[in-house]
Amino acid sequence: MTISASTPKLSSSQIWTWRGYPISYQVQGTTGPAVILIHGFGASLWHWRKNISVLADKCRVFAIDLIGFGGSAKPNPIKEIEYTFETWGQQIADFSREVVGEPVFLVGNSIGCIVAMQAAVDNPDIARGVAMLNCSLRLLHDRKRAALPWYRRFGTPLLQKVLSNETVGNFFFNQLAKPKTVRKILLQAYANPDAVTDELVDILMSPAADPGAVAVFLAFTSYSSGPLPEDLLPKLPCPAIILWGAADPWEPIELGRQFADYPKVLKFIPIEGVGHCPQDEAPQIINPILQDWISEQTQHSL
Repeated sequence: MTISASTPKLSSSQIWTWRGYPISYQVQGTTGPAVILIHGFGASLWHWRKNISVLADKCRVFAIDLIGFGGSAKPNPIKEIEYTFETWGQQIADFSREVVGEPVFLVGNSIGCIVAMQAAVDNPDIARGVAMLNCSLRLLHDRKRAALPWYRRFGTPLLQKVLSNETVGNFFFNQLAKPKTVRKILLQAYANPDAVTDELVDILMSPAADPGAVAVFLAFTSYSSGPLPEDLLPKLPCPAIILWGAADPWEPIELGRQFADYPKVLKFIPIEGVGHCPQDEAPQIINPILQDWISEQTQHSL
C-alpha cells in the first residue's frame, strides 16, 4: 500500500494475537486517555490515517483492523469464525484489556459504530464513552425490511441467495474489487470528489487480494440479523456523541437524527456538505470535535 507524503506519518502496524489469529493495529501517543478507532465495512485502520496523529497529541490512540478486514486475519466464516457484531465487539473489549490496559473511548464509523456500542454494552467496564460517525442504520436488516411494502422486501434476500453460490459470489467480488469500481462507489459516498484519491482507493483495494477476503465479504452481505442501533442505544452504559455527514447518501441524516433522543446521547452534530466517512473527508472538522469531547468527558470523570 502506498501512503502519500501529504498523509501524517504513521508507525508500522503491530500485531496482537486474538483467539489464535493475527490482528493488525496502530498506536500513537504516550499520555492522556486511551482511544480506539474502529473502521467501517470494507475499510481498515488506514481510514483513520488523517486522525491518528492529531488525536495522539493528547491521547493514547489505537486504530485496529477488525478480524476479516485490513491487515488482520480473514478466517473462514463457515469453518472457523462467525462474523457478527458480537464477535467484533468482543475483539474490541479483549483488545482494550490485553493491549490498552485501561477503559477506553470508542470511536467508530459506519458499522464500526455498531461494533463500538456492542463492545460497550457487553463489556461496560471497558467503555468511557462512544463517539459515532455516520452510524450504520442497517436498513437491509430483516426487521427493517419487514416494514417495507411487500414488493420491496424480496430484492435483498434474492441477491443474498444468488451470491451464496461460490462461483457467482467470487465473480461478483472480483468485478467489485477493481480500482475503477471502488472509485465510483467512493464518489457516491463522499460529497467532495477531491477526497477520493488514489491513496484512498489503494487503502480499500489492498486487503481485497488477501486469502479469505472474498468469503468475509460474502458472509457480511448475507448478515441481515444481529443488533440494530436502536437495540443498543438504550443499553449504553456510557455517554455518547453522534456526528453525521449530512450529505451521506447511504445513511440518511433524517433517519439518524432519531438517535439524538436516547438519554446517553449528549450531542448530535450534523456536518454539512460531508458524506459517509467524515473522519476522512473532513478531518479538520472532526478532529477538534473529538478532541474537545474526549477532554470534556475526561474532566467530568475526575
